[in-house]
Amino acid sequence: MSDYPCSEQDIHRLRRFIDEHPRLLVLTGAGCSTESGIPDYRDALGAWKRALPVQYQDFMGSEQARKRYWSRSMLGFPLMDAARPNAAHRWLASLESAGRMELLVTQNVDGLHQLAGSRQVVDLHGRIHQVLCMSCGMRLERGLLQQRLESLNPGLRQLRAAIGPDGDADLDDMELDGFRLPSCDVCGGTLKPDVVFFGENVPRPRVDQTCAAIGRADAMLVLGSSLKVYSGFRFCREAARLGVPMAAVNLGVTRADQSLRLKVSAPCAAVCAALAESGHHWAA
Repeated sequence: MSDYPCSEQDIHRLRRFIDEHPRLLVLTGAGCSTESGIPDYRDALGAWKRALPVQYQDFMGSEQARKRYWSRSMLGFPLMDAARPNAAHRWLASLESAGRMELLVTQNVDGLHQLAGSRQVVDLHGRIHQVLCMSCGMRLERGLLQQRLESLNPGLRQLRAAIGPDGDADLDDMELDGFRLPSCDVCGGTLKPDVVFFGENVPRPRVDQTCAAIGRADAMLVLGSSLKVYSGFRFCREAARLGVPMAAVNLGVTRADQSLRLKVSAPCAAVCAALAESGHHWAA
């Protein structure tokens, strides 16, 4: 256990928490995917590490904002597409297989839970691998759009940029003047990734499904989220209202720290690997 940046006592307490609560509602955030090579948004104090992501209203109202988004996404998407599940994703899939999962809800858009084998997943903020026409509703695989982006903008492929969360990249706006935007093949409308942008509402059915699952769950487990964004924090408020006990594994503060029964400050993948290697009956 000494190889993991978490104590044996932490693992024992978390294992006991899970033992005492047979059906878990699990909420995951960016910290669940960092060991898969996908950068997260915030530091240990919950502050932004980089500029704020594009806002929904700006994306829909400004061609320049759409150029900014799609140019950066063109450079950042290959990293997202190549990412593979880590120990946290695999452990959660094994938990579901063992019948210990009421519902898995993720704030991430990378699809890694499904790749790891989880089936009952609510993608709270959508999936980066799908693109939606905002006019006619046509859907397109993001990989196919990547081919179009690269074909329309071959010079951009040569640029080197630091990759950020959710397939973003650091790119100077001066590079955008000649950027060519793809449009919908059916109606010529605006294409948007099928994800919930900042300033956009999470679809109500996803919220309702999660709240209903909290009411059925024995406990809630948060993995890798600071809960700074209300779309995830609201479920901790609902759990507190219902008296559902909560635990969290996260590097740094969370917005729900005062309501947690148990907090483990360590990387999610290391903690989940330790739980799996302990050979406990509910872990594969």
